[in-house]
Amino acid sequence: MARLSLLIALLSSMLLSGCGFHLRGDLPLSHFPAMYIQSDRHSELAALVSNRLEHNKVELLASYQQSAPMLQLLSDSLERRTLSLFPNGQVAEYELIYKVSYALTMPDGEPQQYQFELFRDYQDDPNQAAAKAKELELMLGELRQQAANRIVRQLSRLH
Repeated sequence: MARLSLLIALLSSMLLSGCGFHLRGDLPLSHFPAMYIQSDRHSELAALVSNRLEHNKVELLASYQQSAPMLQLLSDSLERRTLSLFPNGQVAEYELIYKVSYALTMPDGEPQQYQFELFRDYQDDPNQAAAKAKELELMLGELRQQAANRIVRQLSRLH
């Protein structure tokens, strides 16, 4: 019985590793041993992307080198669109749209530009202004984390 359990566990792990499965946050970035990130100095998104890359053992270069890829975080912005109104005409619900644009330049290559949008619904209660401001701040932080994860995931798919 113990041997059967061991055999099943071994076969399961071989099947999972064979299909490309890996734990969340641990991405294969071996084709990017070092990288330069160009962005706004105070960009929170850049800090999150840098942390994710360092976690995945990518050396971050202090200055651009032609022999290493360059990731340019071109822009990130938050927009909001009205989804619904209260009967008195005040906004009841917004849709938050977080837009990210970045480019990746491989050594001796042309920059490849990428962009994506992340969406979140946000209910607005005019009677809870302070709490809603804090909630909006938290949602923006979560959107930035999702964006950083998505950029690193997209980098892991490039070969």
